Amino acid sequence: MEVRNDITKHFNLSLNNDKLQKENIWLRQHQPSNFLRLESKKVRIDDTLYDQQYLFIPATVINSTVTRRNNYFTLNVGRAQGVVRGMGVFSDKGVVGIIHNSSDHFSVVKSVLTENINIDVLIEPIGLFGLLKWDGRDSRRGTITGISNDLKIKKWSRVVTRGGSGIFPRGLNVGKIEELKPIEGKPLWDVVVRYSEDYRTLQRVYVIKNLMQKEQTELESNIPPDKEE
Repeated sequence: MEVRNDITKHFNLSLNNDKLQKENIWLRQHQPSNFLRLESKKVRIDDTLYDQQYLFIPATVINSTVTRRNNYFTLNVGRAQGVVRGMGVFSDKGVVGIIHNSSDHFSVVKSVLTENINIDVLIEPIGLFGLLKWDGRDSRRGTITGISNDLKIKKWSRVVTRGGSGIFPRGLNVGKIEELKPIEGKPLWDVVVRYSEDYRTLQRVYVIKNLMQKEQTELESNIPPDKEE
């Protein structure tokens, strides 16, 4: 009976995790941060005041690496589920990466543990923003570039997504500031971030579909380039 109970608990755990993942999607998709306000003077959420901007597709990591210079995760969803290149991926704990490519039923994620991930992030509560990088050494830590060293940043400040690119909603967890070091010869901080997610044990994630991504991309493509002097 104990053996049978252990087996039953194992399969029930998987089913419960699936159910929990779907419930998380429902809750996230009904958060105000996932809607674009249409009328600024009102705050009540309904269909006439807000347009939904983000949808979330549940997925499971079926293959992954964390010890290479450039690491990728394979997911069990693909174009049949609406997943295409350029979509963001996150877990309950934090940002995971960006869809690199997809087939009908699978996708490969370029994770934050790659050389040129360049996710725009924000340091709370002061509002400083920079780019998330990874130096290839520690899967639990990354860095933020572009932060001037004349600015005061508290240790363990929260780091979240800025949301400027449209790949991630604003405010998704990334990690916390663990260390600040001045960069020799430059007026910048070397900002070390301890990731909120342990990518060595990552299993369940969500793929982000921005329903307004095309509109933003097309509009920004018409920005005039800088004139060469």
